[in-house]
Amino acid sequence: MNVPFRVDNCSIERTLDIVGEKWTFLVLREAFSGVRRFADMQAMTGAPRQVLSARLARLVDEGLLHKAPYREPGQRQRDEYRLTEKGRDLYPLLVALMHWGDKYLAGEDGPPVLLTHRDCGALVEQHFRCADGHEVSGPREVTAIPGPGARRHTA
Repeated sequence: MNVPFRVDNCSIERTLDIVGEKWTFLVLREAFSGVRRFADMQAMTGAPRQVLSARLARLVDEGLLHKAPYREPGQRQRDEYRLTEKGRDLYPLLVALMHWGDKYLAGEDGPPVLLTHRDCGALVEQHFRCADGHEVSGPREVTAIPGPGARRHTA
């Protein structure tokens, strides 16, 4: 008998609660590109000041970014925003979104940005593999099973 499980503790939903908003993804895009300062991030994303401030604060609160103080000569101290390990772990997600957009939404001229391996110059590709190293081509090759955090659904 197949026992249904609740999804009220779904990892996808929990992740989207933190990053599932346009401005958050654009802030992360810039952080991965090396943009660290508020004014630069605002210029690159086009985010309204209050929106950017709120998104940065949330990403700091969630542990995806941390603040690092800096001071320009003759200026007051300000903060830079740097990715944490938790934030850097989102990189494959952003690359997957970019590759999807490149495939389905790029204009006639092609993708606006290409990612290359710094060491050899080859284009970066993403692959989906099981723990035994077999390439998985899509959802039809995957079976979802209850994990240790699964909860039984009681009707």
